[in-house]
Amino acid sequence: MSDADTTPPPDDLRIVDLKQALEERYLSYALSTITQRALPDARDGLKPVHRRILHAMRLLKLDPSQGYKKSARVVGDVIGKFHPHGDSSIYDALVRLAQDFSLRYPLVDGQGNFGNIDGDSAAAMRYTESRMTEVATRLLEGITENAIDFKPTYDGEDDEPIVLPSNFPNLLANGSMGIAVGMATSVPPHNIVELCNASLKLIQNPNATVEELIQQDLSAPPSMDDLVRGPDYPTGGQLVESRSAIVHAYETGRGSFRTRATWDKEDKGRGVYQIVVTQIPYGVQKSRLVEKIAELLLAKKLPLLKDVRDESADDIRLILEPKNGQVDAVILMEQLFKLTELEVRFGLNLNVLDRGTMPRVMSLADALRAWLEHRKEVLVRRSQFRVDQITARLEVLDGYIIAYLNLDEVIRIIREDDDPKASLIATFKLTDNQAEAILNMRLRSLRKLEEMELRTEHSNLSEERTKLEALLGSEKRQWGEIAKQVEALKKSYPLFSKDGVPHPLGARRTILGVAPKADLAEITEAFIEREPITVVLSEKGWIRAPKGHNATVDDKAFKSGDRLRLSFNCETTDKLLMLTTDGRVYTIGADKLPGGRGQGEPVRLLVDMEEGADIVALFVHKPGQKRIIASSAGYGFIVSEDDIIANTRKGKQVLNVSAPEEAKLIVPSDGDRVAIIGQNRKLLVFPMTQLAQMTRGKGVRLQRYKDGGVSDIKTFFAADGLTWQDSSGRTYSKPTEELVDWAGDRAAAGRQPPTGFPKNNKFVG
Repeated sequence: MSDADTTPPPDDLRIVDLKQALEERYLSYALSTITQRALPDARDGLKPVHRRILHAMRLLKLDPSQGYKKSARVVGDVIGKFHPHGDSSIYDALVRLAQDFSLRYPLVDGQGNFGNIDGDSAAAMRYTESRMTEVATRLLEGITENAIDFKPTYDGEDDEPIVLPSNFPNLLANGSMGIAVGMATSVPPHNIVELCNASLKLIQNPNATVEELIQQDLSAPPSMDDLVRGPDYPTGGQLVESRSAIVHAYETGRGSFRTRATWDKEDKGRGVYQIVVTQIPYGVQKSRLVEKIAELLLAKKLPLLKDVRDESADDIRLILEPKNGQVDAVILMEQLFKLTELEVRFGLNLNVLDRGTMPRVMSLADALRAWLEHRKEVLVRRSQFRVDQITARLEVLDGYIIAYLNLDEVIRIIREDDDPKASLIATFKLTDNQAEAILNMRLRSLRKLEEMELRTEHSNLSEERTKLEALLGSEKRQWGEIAKQVEALKKSYPLFSKDGVPHPLGARRTILGVAPKADLAEITEAFIEREPITVVLSEKGWIRAPKGHNATVDDKAFKSGDRLRLSFNCETTDKLLMLTTDGRVYTIGADKLPGGRGQGEPVRLLVDMEEGADIVALFVHKPGQKRIIASSAGYGFIVSEDDIIANTRKGKQVLNVSAPEEAKLIVPSDGDRVAIIGQNRKLLVFPMTQLAQMTRGKGVRLQRYKDGGVSDIKTFFAADGLTWQDSSGRTYSKPTEELVDWAGDRAAAGRQPPTGFPKNNKFVG
């Protein structure tokens, strides 16, 4: 090793492990983000920036009864004293505290343009004015009475509160959202009456479960005795969740709440109506919502909707016009709920700071307990502060009484002694505070020294101190006092005013309901514009769907060596069922088929067919239709088309076959007789009742063969007789009475068919 390698580094340089240094610094950054920016405190529901804004507004004396001040003044004080960040971040936070569509119970009373539900931003802070609301003063109540601790600000020149006294369950009442490092929080707003009732239940029974804190009957009309029903958003809307789902979300602290817009059907006469949306889900920008609906209209993804327009003023009023009066309003709205933000899921992630330090996911009960425990601590501290104040005042009053009883001597000592304070203490055995209070009295106050008044004040304060000391010595009394405070808070924000009108701030805005049980098939069909098409399938498995029912099909439309296998008419809203030789049935939406231009696409691009499998049949699904499915070996059963619909590209196994057997036929079972003919040219007719209906399996033997297998099957009614066509298109018919020679039981061999039966052994030549 050279001398250069052994030279120690200079004093101002350090060799550090880069990995360790990065980990330490990133951890420090992550903790700072979690505790100082993104997650709210469970006790007051505020993040540091919101807490500092309210504290600065208190220092500026911006109470609800006082005048407004420019928002720029508030922002300036917050930056200069408490929050060394950009003014835009502080002003944005202040604006949100003033928006009645963002906060259920706004903390800032704003004057001017503070934005709107369309997503327009607020005016510059030099133009807007603000002051605190009554709710904000409740959060600050008792802050000057040693209710909470303070800490030095970032520059050490001032103090700021660590947490607010919070005589208001702000975390759950106003909710919170934030993204930290490795974690996030999402708390929806709730109704204060319901939170107060749940809190009172917890005070009565500290071990109450979340299930006991949730309202039992969510469909009942709101009342002042309700427990928590779920979120109560400032923008209203309709909550469509079951009680079990709500309970589970609140128990775990994680979940989501499905919220829909509130709408009404408005009759315009002559069989025409329009849909009026009066409330939209929380957090949705109205202008963006209208734009999205308009975009879907232009893209023809809303075939039931004709037009959308915004007629909103102070209240929301979105007009949705259906294509015609025959459109089902419920189906139309279900379509819009699925495609637009008229329905959203608001997440619940009750991840908050426990006692301001430890991030933890809480249940509803945990969050309420955290607030109640904080209120108890605030009560104890305020009570002790008041006791100390009373004790100090009683000490002064005792001195005043002594001075009143010895007023002439007190005046003489003050006039003649060089050290009157020491003389007063020595003469009347006063404390230092008593002597100081007597010496600091103004001359005009001497006339107020009346013994009765002093003793009355002394008696009242002594009585108050006795009550406070009893309160401090009894946890039961403390919880009783907190219960009184919660009751008073509940009465301040009732659901209804005295005249029965919904209270402007306290009334529940989000209604509880159940989503309409619309037919899923109808809803799915509503997404597709109904058009007539002709399905064309080639021998090699190429498929296409030209528009119209009169589409011409010729050999020029196929690849070389390929030709038409089958074609039929249907509509874009239909479902097609396809049976393959391996016994699987696939479902294809007619709207998913390639258009009529060109030669189409291979069916294998639409479904995941097994290698080596070939197409047996393709037909339009008819709900309730039954069919006979059969293998080449002559085994089969009756199956309902509803039972063979496949929900995936892989299809559904219906007929069990093993090589060299294959699925051979799937024909309608319309009748009470089954006619089957084999490749050995033997015909058998037997009753339909001898076939069982199944959803999957091998089936039973339909006809017995020495050589070959099944060729064709047809069902018919005995009253109509059996018909068939030859290769020339001529129709033959044979009454049931003349089919005695071929009638038998299932699994018989059969006999040679009647004269005139096609040589290809098919009922249609």
